Amino acid sequence: MNIFAYEHVIKQGVKLMTENEKKMQNGEISGEFLAAHEDVVKRVLEKQPADEYLYDLAELFKVFGDSTRIKILYALFESDLCVGDIAQLLNISQSAVSHQLKILKDAKLVKFRREGKIIFYMLDDDHVRTMLSMGMEHVEE
Repeated sequence: MNIFAYEHVIKQGVKLMTENEKKMQNGEISGEFLAAHEDVVKRVLEKQPADEYLYDLAELFKVFGDSTRIKILYALFESDLCVGDIAQLLNISQSAVSHQLKILKDAKLVKFRREGKIIFYMLDDDHVRTMLSMGMEHVEE
């Protein structure tokens, strides 16, 4: 952007700010935000979950943001598996699988059961199955 274009943008911004200040003084707009549909904004805010739930949901979706974890979840979608089975399926080390399984357990996406010395992992519940199915359905559209 050359200097003349930059000066024009600044002048337009100042002009717009001045027009909005006049509208605020005349009572046409008020406050820090411009809300075209205050009733809609109020209704949406009333239904908005608490920030702590939204934070937890964002953290959950971060867990889905890793392709190795998705591969593990899809493998567990088909069958309960031990770490060795998952490592062989994904062609990665058992240590890497264990690390990813810990993240998935902490997010309550997988659980485990012990049979003697072997620990089998499985999807935590039908919600996880539904999220995977719906996610795949969405990307296949």
